[in-house]
Amino acid sequence: MPRSVKTAVFPVAGLGTRFLPATKSVPKEIMTLVDKPLVQYAIDEARAAGIEEFIFVTSRGKSALEDYFDQAPQLEQSLEAKGKTELLDVLRKTNMESGAIAYIRQTQALGLGHAVWCARRLIGDRPFAVILPDDVIAADTPCLQQMVEAYQETGGNMVATMEVPADKASAYGIVDIAEDMGSIVSVKGMVEKPSQEEAPSNLAVIGRYILTPKVLTNLEEGKRGAGGEIQLTDAIAQEITDSDNVYGFRFAGQRFDCGSKAGFLQATVSFALSRPDLAPELQDFLQELSFASKAAE
Repeated sequence: MPRSVKTAVFPVAGLGTRFLPATKSVPKEIMTLVDKPLVQYAIDEARAAGIEEFIFVTSRGKSALEDYFDQAPQLEQSLEAKGKTELLDVLRKTNMESGAIAYIRQTQALGLGHAVWCARRLIGDRPFAVILPDDVIAADTPCLQQMVEAYQETGGNMVATMEVPADKASAYGIVDIAEDMGSIVSVKGMVEKPSQEEAPSNLAVIGRYILTPKVLTNLEEGKRGAGGEIQLTDAIAQEITDSDNVYGFRFAGQRFDCGSKAGFLQATVSFALSRPDLAPELQDFLQELSFASKAAE
């Protein structure tokens, strides 16, 4: 049986330029989706999967992200004094235990692979997860939890995958399938951002990974890939050649690309409609908006 996955890496060093001017002073990862920051969704998913050690790869200007996970004694005291126990419970769930969270600086923007490599000394020789907070996944069973359960069967390296239209393949890492076993596929190749003609399948890698420490050794070589960056996909693909232990996992759920404005808005509407306290009023508004739009045509 493979070793338990207890460590997760969260690469959050990006500048979030697609969300300027908001990200001029606010890290993208703490922009709120309904009433929770993007990074809180990632943390909640990791906790559900049994993660106990959280490593954030950050950069200059991310101090607000670090402060978010700290306790806020004055605010807690105020809520307690006013008897707002429900809000107090919500607030306390965002706190992280001392020593559970660590921050590593990525001083050069050299790609996702480089960001993960920056955490190598804290990861050590253990299997670890990587979660990209931009990818928010709505699922009855959290995506990483699904993957951890599947990983107990396969071991090795596992990437979350979803089917994408052929004309969108160039925006993703695409897997070449050796054997399709349903929710799990064995992988014989991976191509980062291929053209539509060169894509070996329509199964794209999205921002959830369970990896062996050997991937960190592969990243040590610092090979540049697509876009002149050190690609995590390339380091995982090397494990196909070296160890033949890479698997894709078709997760059950809906993924939202919250690294784009359209995806962020779609996620906001979808998550709000799933909330009993928000859905009725929002549904009424959307219906009125739809009627007004049709009337104007």
